[in-house]
Amino acid sequence: MICMLLDKEFDAVILANGQYPTHETPVRVLRRAKYLLCCDGAAVKHLGKGRVPDAVVGDLDSLPIEVKSVFADKLHHDPDQNSNDLTKAIMFCRKNGFKSVAIIGATGLREDHTIGNVALMVSYAQQGMEVVMVTDTGVLLPMLSSGVVQSFEGQQVSLFSFDTQTKLTTQNLKYPLTNATLDMWWQGTLNESLGNQFSLEFAPGPLVVYSLFEDCR
Repeated sequence: MICMLLDKEFDAVILANGQYPTHETPVRVLRRAKYLLCCDGAAVKHLGKGRVPDAVVGDLDSLPIEVKSVFADKLHHDPDQNSNDLTKAIMFCRKNGFKSVAIIGATGLREDHTIGNVALMVSYAQQGMEVVMVTDTGVLLPMLSSGVVQSFEGQQVSLFSFDTQTKLTTQNLKYPLTNATLDMWWQGTLNESLGNQFSLEFAPGPLVVYSLFEDCR
């Protein structure tokens, strides 16, 4: 069973440089972080909240000199221009043995960054990372194979396929799909869970599942 409960303790939490979270769920995940990495400029936002991360990862081009001095012993410079700061943070996690990772602050602000970050989750999962993205409205989860997703009755659910050859069959969703292909991203959106879980059977995949928080309906 693929669990979307966010009360678990993640190996690490990554704070990306998108919109700083305000919803109680991502804020709680951030506050409970066992190990917190900030992507470059996110460290400035986090410091503004009176909090200090365990590490700051990226090309560090958006950190003011005075902030660099505050975080001098926590900076991990990666000048690679072929990957973004979120990917650099994930690679830092892999290198340090952090497998289960919650990503916060990776959406909002620029839409191109949001779309890119969501797509990158699939790549991270394919590298063996257990990643989940928590936003101010819900949770995004990459799935590489068929499984069951925990939910609640009436929860709004959207499914995104990254391969037009993928055949998908759902159970316990209001608008069922049977051996369907999602040729366009919008085709799997705005579905609804009928109970405390729903199942997705698909091949070859992958999929990304978005589940809306109950208080955001």
